[in-house]
Amino acid sequence: MTQALRFASLGSGSKGNATLVSAGQTHILIDNGFALRDLTQRLARFELTPDDLNAVLVTHEHGDHVGGVGPLIRRHRLPVHMTYGTRLAAQRRLGQLPHWQMLTPEIPVTIGDLEVLPVTVPHDAREPCQFRLTDGQYQLGILTDLGSVTAHVVTTFQHCDSLVLEANHDPQMLAQGPYPPSLKARVAGDYGHLSNQQAAEFLQHIETGHLQHLVASHISEQNNQAALAGRVLAEALNCTEDWITLADQQQGFGWRACLPRG
Repeated sequence: MTQALRFASLGSGSKGNATLVSAGQTHILIDNGFALRDLTQRLARFELTPDDLNAVLVTHEHGDHVGGVGPLIRRHRLPVHMTYGTRLAAQRRLGQLPHWQMLTPEIPVTIGDLEVLPVTVPHDAREPCQFRLTDGQYQLGILTDLGSVTAHVVTTFQHCDSLVLEANHDPQMLAQGPYPPSLKARVAGDYGHLSNQQAAEFLQHIETGHLQHLVASHISEQNNQAALAGRVLAEALNCTEDWITLADQQQGFGWRACLPRG
């Protein structure tokens, strides 16, 4: 039987991010903020190796998302897909990219058994994007780094079967926390990161009737609490808190699979 769309996280947070998406015989890694040895150990939790990957997608050039991309794609000769702006901005950090494939926002690309739509988002990067992926039956939304929700984002992420959604900070904890004023302003700004409340408001503007999995991701260790993020999102969906998956920095989260609707 062909493996349906499923996804997992190798780790989520300011110290490193990487998300696995699989369908059929295809395994895609979205971002990699981990050193190659660390990544290999994290992949082993899912009985995978770097050689099992078919491609790497990059959302934007910040170090917690691309810090480990260069060594990974060169050592294992993997194609890496990113926008032209991201490549320019990350060129010094990434080094040579012998198998670079350019992503154009809002133009879908097919990678094995998955179709990937890069989606423009507001974030303080050169040409950032997030992704909507499908295996032809199920839809997965990845929204992990954006400072505000645009009408385009709301339109694009309707009717997802699964959604990985940033819930980065609690506004009060951020305001009272240790960050300098400039960093607080950046995080809370329209090109920074979504707060718990912004993520909840987004959920109230999309159709969630098909939603099988919701993951709260990129949860700040300094300016948020995982349980608080889960509670705010659960209230928005009118569901129990334990239905929300909470991604963390060390463990990420295990496989979540899309299943036939009853």
